[in-house]
Amino acid sequence: MIDAAHTARPERLRLGMVGGGRDAFIGAVHRIAARIDDQYELVAGCFSSNPEKALASATDLGVARAYTSFAEMASREARRRDGIDAVAIVTPNHMHAPVALQFLKRGIHVICDKPLTATLAEAKKLAKAAEAAGVPFVESTVSICGLDEVAAAT
Repeated sequence: MIDAAHTARPERLRLGMVGGGRDAFIGAVHRIAARIDDQYELVAGCFSSNPEKALASATDLGVARAYTSFAEMASREARRRDGIDAVAIVTPNHMHAPVALQFLKRGIHVICDKPLTATLAEAKKLAKAAEAAGVPFVESTVSICGLDEVAAAT
């Protein structure tokens, strides 16, 4: 017999995204992968370094918690009772490390598009921040089914 316990789906992880707004290719790929797996709900984002584009992208995506600064997003989401569980970083490569550091310092799990950093020194700094916070910091190569996204945040 199938009852409610067998059909109830688990609560989705609250996902934030930095980068990936209007006209950005890889952000859409990450969002598609997350939707296919049905493990995430995109609830917050700073989708562009351009404030107008960031807000417009959030509107396009139906994301209510829109930010115009990734530092502000990290700070505010960390203080929310319903803050994000993980952030997907899909910015241009040179921004991966500074964005990741803001979220790691606040104890938020980080899923970062490749490459993680541009230098070994940045990688070591991020590894220390992740260890100090006790949270995962993982590189994500989006597969067709998005399993990398799910494995990273669970």
